[in-house]
Parts: sequence; C-alpha cells; structure tokens
Amino acid sequence: MMASSPKQQLKKALGSFPLTAELDWFIRQSGKPTGKFKLEKLKTALPIWREEVMASPFRDRVGKKIFLFGTLRPWIRHTSLLGMGLAGFGHDLTLGYLPYAHYSVPYSKYDLRRYNLYSHGVLKRAEPVIQTISLLDIDPVGILPKELDKAIKSLSEYDLQYIQQKEEIDLTDELYTLRMQRNSLAAGAALAWMQENNPDVVIVPNGLIIEFGAVFQAAKYLGIPVMSYEFGEQRERTWISRNREVIHQDTSEIWEAVKDLPLAESQLNMLKQLFTSRKQADLWKNFKRRWQGQPSEGDEKVRKRLGLDNRPVVLLAANVVGDSLTLGRQVFTSSMTEWVLRTVQYFSDNTQVQFVLRVHPGEAITDGPSVGEIVRESFPHLPSNVHIIEAEDPVNTYDLVSIASLGLTYTTTVGLEMAMSGVIVIPVGNTHYRGKGFTLDLNSWEEYFESLDSILDNPEKHALTEDQVRAAWHYGYHFFFEYPFPFPWHIRGLRGDWDAVKTWPLRRVFSSEGERAFGRTFRYFAGEQVEFGDLAADENMFIGADHEVE
Repeated sequence: MMASSPKQQLKKALGSFPLTAELDWFIRQSGKPTGKFKLEKLKTALPIWREEVMASPFRDRVGKKIFLFGTLRPWIRHTSLLGMGLAGFGHDLTLGYLPYAHYSVPYSKYDLRRYNLYSHGVLKRAEPVIQTISLLDIDPVGILPKELDKAIKSLSEYDLQYIQQKEEIDLTDELYTLRMQRNSLAAGAALAWMQENNPDVVIVPNGLIIEFGAVFQAAKYLGIPVMSYEFGEQRERTWISRNREVIHQDTSEIWEAVKDLPLAESQLNMLKQLFTSRKQADLWKNFKRRWQGQPSEGDEKVRKRLGLDNRPVVLLAANVVGDSLTLGRQVFTSSMTEWVLRTVQYFSDNTQVQFVLRVHPGEAITDGPSVGEIVRESFPHLPSNVHIIEAEDPVNTYDLVSIASLGLTYTTTVGLEMAMSGVIVIPVGNTHYRGKGFTLDLNSWEEYFESLDSILDNPEKHALTEDQVRAAWHYGYHFFFEYPFPFPWHIRGLRGDWDAVKTWPLRRVFSSEGERAFGRTFRYFAGEQVEFGDLAADENMFIGADHEVE
C-alpha cells in the first residue's frame, strides 16, 4: 500500500476530532462542492422539480411509502429525479443516500464528513416533496444477522470481480476489505432505518453490486418488496425487476404471460427492422448503442477474411470478463473463464471443426483482461482450426452467425439472435433466454461434452425446428420491446445538457400524455402488479423519443 501524504495524514488525524471537518467546510468552502463530489446541476434543478411536483394533478393520489436509495453522483442525480417523479404520482418518498464519488476509492472520515455536509445541503432542496437522509447519519445495527452477513460477503466478492474485471480474486486484497466495510455499513444503516420506518417498497438501482446490492439484501432480509432497475441500450426504456436483482434479467414472468399470444405482423416487422439494423451496425429508433463496428459483409467475405474453409464452424460468443451480467450466473461451471478455456482445449483436439472465439466488442471500452489474452496465455500455440476475433477486429458478429453450425454462449444476447437465425445454441450461463424452448440447456460438464460430440457428428439431427425458430422470434420481440418498461429518463440522458429532462420535464410527465406513456411504469416501481402483453404493437410505442418541450 502506498504511503499516505502529509496532507492525507493530517486529514486522518483531524477526522477523529468533532466539528473539524464541519468548520473547515463552512469557513473555507462556504457550502461549495468539495473534492470530486459535485452535484451543482442537481442543486439548481431540485427547486424547479419541487415546484413541478407540487403542481402535479396526480399529487393527491393515495400512494405507497417508498424508500429509494442512491450513491455515486450519476445515481444520486437519477434517484433524486425518479423520487420526484414518484412523489408527483402521490407516493411518500424518502431518498437515502451515501455521498461517495467512487466505489473503489477509500475516503478519510474528514473528507466523508465534508461530502456529507455538501450533499445534505444539496438534497434538502428536494424537501418537503421527498425526504432525504444520509445513511452516514444513521446508527447501523451492531452486528448483521447471519443470513444478511453471508449475503454481504458474496456481494463484496462480486464487487471485486466487477471492479477488477476478473473472476479469480484474492480475498486478502485491500479492495475486498474496503468493499466489505462499505457494504456492511450500508446494509446495517439501511436495516436500522427500515426496521424503524417500515416502508411499503424499497427501490435501488442494479441490486447486485456495491452499496446498491447491500441495501437490496437488507430489504430482502426484512421481507420488504424491493424493486431494482437498470438501463440498457434503449433511450426512454428501463429494466425493472421485483425481488430479484434486475441485472439477472429474469423474464420468466413476462414470458409466461405472452408465450401463447401470437405476434401481430406489425410486431414481427419491428423486430425484423431492429435485427437488420444490428447486423448492419446501424442505430434504430431509440436504440443508442452500436456493439458492431463493422457492417455485414456476407458469408464468403468473412470466410475469406478469416481463412476459413468448408469444415463446420462453431462460434463461441464471449461476455466481457467480470461484467455484472455474468456475476453469479454459473450453472455447472465455476466461471466463464473456466468454460472458455476447457472449450478451447476441446476444439484444439478436434481439427475436423473450425472454432471461432468472438471476443465481446464491449471489451474495446473496458480496462480489464481480454478473453483473447487469457486464452493465448493458456494456449501459446493454438492449432490452425482455432481462430480468435478480438474486440476491435473489423469482423461483424452476425456474419459469423450466418456461417456457424453451432453457437456457444455464456449470457450474451447474441445467443438469442443465433437461435433467431436458426443456429443451435448452448447457453452455458444462466441467461435470460435459457429454458425458453429454443436452446439446448445442459447441467453438467459431462452433458456438455457429450452434446458437443453428438452435434458435431450430425448437426442436421439437432437442427432447430421451425417452431423453435418461431419461438425465438416471439421471445425476441418481447425481450427487446416489452421487457424494458417505457421510462422518460435514461441515466445517460442526465449527462452533459441533461437532454432527458429537456425532452421529458416533470411537468410533461405529470400531464395526461405523460401518464399514458409512463404511468404503468411508475405503478410498477411502486410495487403494483402490471399486466404484460399489452404494449402498442407499432412505432407509437416510442412516444416522445423525438420530441422536445420548450
């Protein structure tokens, strides 16, 4: 560990004395931001939002008592806005928060007290329409209950995997100690507050990692309904989950409700348009992420580019190592890395087949170890039938899908799109499309390797039926278009000029137009049951995406 600077040592010493940080903040900074923890735009916005909430025609509805939690600057901004939206629909909101600027940086007591004072000064501007409380100001329970303590330890392991972007971790690492301390504090303070105040519903972003996961686990331990939410690639859409970490993308409830409902032609056409745009590395409607940097070139060009011949092609589409979409998703493997390496070994010994490992294009914007690097370290002399396509290589994944006889995935949604293309898919991780009737779902290493042998020996025998391909398209429509709830404020829309709030200011959300577009979502956030399968099957479902209020 690096030695502390004299300034850090002074802060550590002063942090033990009452009022030193408070006096310094009031006298020298006069209530201005301290360090990297700045919420100045939120400070300006809150009084405006407060007035819009108080003018809401839905404010007098009888609502729920809701505890909403946020930490880190982007999520404190977002949970503040979400809380204002819920308050405008008649709910009684308390926003609990922790004034951390980063999840892996340790802060002295001195700095935390200053951050706490600053955030309190900003967030009290939301009152009285929502109440605010720092979890640092709550006396946490002394010792966590055994069940909750176990969950916090697992959570802290996920944190280390997520932050370091690797699956093999060292629990003696100082970062693990930091995450245990912070998660335990968050869980203990949240537990104490919930036991005293008895909220009807708890809402947290993500629910799987860092302090979000700690508050989620505290609510779960008390049996309080807990809603977690996250954002994907669609503007004006959010994923929401009840009593389950949303990042697990549990689609069982929606699939059970819609699997027997036929798709309308307009619904099928929307999905076809989306699928075509993804193949061509284009944006479509409110989808704002390109995972493909290279448009489709066609079967022959990709074969020539990679030096592939006419032998069968097996495509393994990897996830990013340590991504939250992979954490805790094992079925029979110890990790995604173990699965990749054992699979590479299998195909290194089977030269009758061409094996293509597609590194996730998302690795291009992450800092962790690459799947390609991990494989090359374990297999410095790969045989000629094994090909690795790196994240930034100019190869379109959908061209690889078009020439594949078999697809292997962990949790990436490419597996769903392979099935939509008629490719046999084995999802090894517990992904959202596993068990929906169009994938080969295995539960042991023995089954896995036996299935590989059988499929490669006779691919036609295992080919997807027309009904299975149709089911994949059916599921795909509901996953892309109905599983994400309509919602006005994507977290990326609170960057820069806060375009999301310009498009959907609170006063517009509280109009009859806003209630029609998003009322169902706000009701689900508040823990109410909703019916699936009732969204409009046309382009009007993207209401508001291209309109801005002056």
